Amino acid sequence: MRIVHRIIELRAVLADRDDEVVGLVPTMGGLHAGHEALLREARPDCDLLVASLFVNPSQFDRESDLQAYPRDLAADAAVAEAADVDVLFAPGVEEMYPSGFATWVDPAGAAIGLEGASRPGHFRGVATVCLKLFNIVRPQIAWFGRKDAQQIAVLKQLVRDLDLEVEIRDVATVRDADGLAFSSRNARLTADERAAAAAIPRALETRDVETARAVLERAGVEPEYLVVADLDGPTLAVAARVGATRLIDNVRLEGEPA
Repeated sequence: MRIVHRIIELRAVLADRDDEVVGLVPTMGGLHAGHEALLREARPDCDLLVASLFVNPSQFDRESDLQAYPRDLAADAAVAEAADVDVLFAPGVEEMYPSGFATWVDPAGAAIGLEGASRPGHFRGVATVCLKLFNIVRPQIAWFGRKDAQQIAVLKQLVRDLDLEVEIRDVATVRDADGLAFSSRNARLTADERAAAAAIPRALETRDVETARAVLERAGVEPEYLVVADLDGPTLAVAARVGATRLIDNVRLEGEPA
């Protein structure tokens, strides 16, 4: 596996690959079982698999969350190499947002409400950095986790509206033994908070807003939102703070559970 930090270097690696399928798994690092599932899903369909590690400051609405996000290039590189990633792209902030950067993608549509309302500017940051990554890597396919269902809806909208030549594929949410969706934020939970947070997947399993709300209430978890939304199909979506940690999750109400 090759690790590169500069856009010019990555483009040199990717040159003359017109006849190959290039795949991209964008991440912010802190790689866990959910990311491993993305990489496993992607690997068979690619001649060359690129994973990106970039803690994108523009999609954080709280400076404290940005500073708390895990950063361990060596550990993440080990996970990526074990998953047979070909190229790990790990740019710095100055590489992605050089001095004078002033062009942003500000999505509406799927970005309105839910996370868009709770985290102003979040999807502006997501859409901008993903468009940059799509332009830099030029993948035919990019993979994202279904846990971030609204993000997937926003990115599919981005691809459609801007006529990008990349297919967005989603991968089912990966859950721990207690049902909690894998997230880098889970490490911040105390033992008691973790027990309370396990009510979130139990609530979603009911597939009913009012029943789910009752499950959360019994666990002492107050949702920021708990709604059925059209996120690439009818989806029961939730966001809640457990202690100081904000968690999101969702389940499709049609088709295979995710």
